[in-house]
Amino acid sequence: MSRKRHAAVFALITAAALTVTACGSGDPATAGVGAKPSGGPGRIPTDDVVSSVPKDEAIAKLLPADVRSRGTLTIATSVGNPPGAAYLEDGKTVAGQDIDFAEAAAKVLGLKLKREVASFEAILPALSSGKYDLGTGNFGVTDERRRTIDFVTYINDGQGFAALENSRLTKISDFTDLCGLNVATGAGTTFEASLEKNKGRCSEAGKKPYKVQTYGESGAIWISLQQGRSDVVMSTINGLRYAVTQQQGTKFLNEFKRLDVGFAFKKGTPLAPAFQAAVNKLKTDGTYDRILKKWGTTESAIEKSQISPPELK
Repeated sequence: MSRKRHAAVFALITAAALTVTACGSGDPATAGVGAKPSGGPGRIPTDDVVSSVPKDEAIAKLLPADVRSRGTLTIATSVGNPPGAAYLEDGKTVAGQDIDFAEAAAKVLGLKLKREVASFEAILPALSSGKYDLGTGNFGVTDERRRTIDFVTYINDGQGFAALENSRLTKISDFTDLCGLNVATGAGTTFEASLEKNKGRCSEAGKKPYKVQTYGESGAIWISLQQGRSDVVMSTINGLRYAVTQQQGTKFLNEFKRLDVGFAFKKGTPLAPAFQAAVNKLKTDGTYDRILKKWGTTESAIEKSQISPPELK
């Protein structure tokens, strides 16, 4: 296959294959991918693991009275690719781990979610302005974000790296391992922030600085890698692992840092205790594990939901 043709095919595949959302990731690890999504290779799982979740009256009482009376909340969702959130073949229906967890928690609380799709970088500011009640987008809990946003954690994901299969890179253990390389990542993410914050370490080590290349679309990131404009991709652990199973010629390098991921709310929200209790209810009734198994992300399980915990170091 010609290089031009290969790049075109690669672009089509990557447009439906990678999550470039909001996380960041803990300690370097070489653990396996875990269970594969239940939908099978190349297909988004559609099995229903949420609709049977019953309302828990005691937990619902933790909601503010006006919310209980209204019975609805407006949620902003960043849609990228599996396993976080993606469009099904109809181009309208969204599905993903973020979608299932939000819907399941709402079921426990007896609420209906009014969902609006929004760009990742727009959601957190919109929460602060009151436009939305909560948001999902694989939002990693960082100390900087906790200053203006409240989080209710439901999984653990983080920062990882991937490259072309023929790359000499095998593992990124430190930002200085990136010196002299072009690093592609998503605009407005914790990946971009981490890369920019640590860029000076190459000069301190007497090495050529790396260049940060940011993109608003996941497909563009991977096309830049295929065409040689970037050497390595930094994104979510779960998203990268999923992506490299769906497209030829790429490899997952390693986990770099882990972060808790949570529903995002306006700072000081009264909704947090209710959502925390709802997630913990899902842990005890088995729904939580069924969602992770569906999306092949069992390694992202947390012991219990927390409200705005300190950033994992």
